[in-house]
Amino acid sequence: MKSSYDPHAPHAMGADLRKQAEEIAQESSVRPPEELEPLSPEEMRQTLHELRVHQIELKMQNEELRQAQVELDAARARYFDLYDMAPVGYCSISESGLILEANLTAATLLGVARGALVGRPVSLFISKEDQDIYYLHRKQLHETGEQQVFDLRMVKNDATQFWAHLAASAAQEAGGASVLRVMLSDITERKRVEAERAKFDQVLRDKNAELERARIVAEKANLAKSEFLSSMSHELRTPLNAILGFAQLVESVSPQATPTQKRGIDQILKAGWYLLALINEILDLAVIDSGKLSLSMEPVSLAEVMRECESMVEPQAQKRGISVAFPQFEFPCFVKADRTRVKQVLINLLSNAIKYNKTGGTVAVECAPLNPPDSIRISVRDSGGGLTPEQLAQLFQPFNRLGKATSAEQGTGIGLMVAKRLVELMGGSIGVESAAGKGTVFWIDLHLTTKPQALVDAVETAAVTQEHVHGAAHSYTLLCVEDNPANLMLVEDLVARRPEIHLLSATRGKRGIEIARASLPDAILMDIDLPDISGIEALMILASDPATAHIPVIALSANAIPRDIEKGLEAGFFRYLTKPIKIDEFMNTLDVALKHAKAGAAGTANQKRT
Repeated sequence: MKSSYDPHAPHAMGADLRKQAEEIAQESSVRPPEELEPLSPEEMRQTLHELRVHQIELKMQNEELRQAQVELDAARARYFDLYDMAPVGYCSISESGLILEANLTAATLLGVARGALVGRPVSLFISKEDQDIYYLHRKQLHETGEQQVFDLRMVKNDATQFWAHLAASAAQEAGGASVLRVMLSDITERKRVEAERAKFDQVLRDKNAELERARIVAEKANLAKSEFLSSMSHELRTPLNAILGFAQLVESVSPQATPTQKRGIDQILKAGWYLLALINEILDLAVIDSGKLSLSMEPVSLAEVMRECESMVEPQAQKRGISVAFPQFEFPCFVKADRTRVKQVLINLLSNAIKYNKTGGTVAVECAPLNPPDSIRISVRDSGGGLTPEQLAQLFQPFNRLGKATSAEQGTGIGLMVAKRLVELMGGSIGVESAAGKGTVFWIDLHLTTKPQALVDAVETAAVTQEHVHGAAHSYTLLCVEDNPANLMLVEDLVARRPEIHLLSATRGKRGIEIARASLPDAILMDIDLPDISGIEALMILASDPATAHIPVIALSANAIPRDIEKGLEAGFFRYLTKPIKIDEFMNTLDVALKHAKAGAAGTANQKRT
């Protein structure tokens, strides 16, 4: 017999059989057996078959239900494992503020068994100082429905406080009751780090403020030092001007001095020039330390600088019997540097190599490109006694002469310090290699440049020969405004050698302006520090007057700090000469100014004829 079982509708079939069985049972219970219609054998077999099929279906349904229950129990176990063992605490809080449920993490954070935690007010576990924070965010959550995230201090069951981060959101239970779902985590360590960071930041701010105050004090101190050095330089140079100027005059007069007088004059000049060098080195170091040194960075020809250095150190080398060899340049070689400062550094290294060499020794200057080939190394190698490791460690320290202070050689111990600072300011580096008894090599590295430009001597004295204007056809008037009698006397003696120059003088700035307007001199020598007005103020007045604006004004001052010279040139001085006077430089500059005046006068005459 073919089964009528439909696997796609077991529930419907089961319902039909159950209904049929109920109808038979009801009929059997109300009718006597003799009245029941007997089933045929076929109907009996069909009914038994269907009952067996239904029994199988019920077993299958029971198995499915059992399997579903197993899976449900496993899922519920996993959920509770995740819920209880989560790294953050979870709580459900009623509208009245009671804890309805909590996971194990929350119970652990609060230091209470989970069973004892349920039913207790959450406010018991919030620090009294921060309860307002909790209730404020709870109110905002109820009003806006938006999740609230905030930090506050909570209290464990043993009264220990800790910082907690809370995230609260609203939810409804199955019965419709509103609850608060709260996630919390311990952030005590984070708060500690933040507090330490805030403390560190405050310390840093305090230190920065302290450093700023120290910087201001240092700047004031540097300014005061610079002003003091400027003033001291002026006060020292003024008498030196007279000492060296008159000594040079006496040395060059005719008839010549006796050998004894010559020896005394030489000592005066030697001591005077040494004192001037000392003043210059101290001023250089002070200006560098103050950060106010200005450099004129440009392409500098090493060949030209070497030739100039060779001519400058040759007399010193010959006097000591030292042979000095300079490199020959087959191709032009230019470095990016300040021409004057490069020469100053090299002269210092060469002078030391000669000064501390042995009799009949050698000095060799070498140039070699570095790798990568964007720099060049200039080395000054001597055959002297060399330096010990202890002496090498003390190099480049100001006023440290490495034990040579008691020797016959003059020196200040400042030159190498100044050289190091200058090289570094020009973007280079300086170093030394030496061993006792094997000589010393000082080297400087400078950046090469491939874009040389025409180098012009700003003072033009190299282009001016030592021609003197003689004859009645050329007569010049020179005005000197100088309040120091000795300096004025020196200028008078120098100009007295030039009979074609007529000298006028004034000891005050205003009187000098009056004489200039009345006599219209061909050139003016102007001191800067005058009793009434400064030389710069006098220059401004002369420049603003059409009658005197064309007259070249030469500054002749003991203010020799670089910023003083720059200030003077910016003000409009034709040239700026510093005291003490160097006679050759003074006469050359005077010739340039008179030649300039002559050219200006010729141009004016041509304009009038036109």
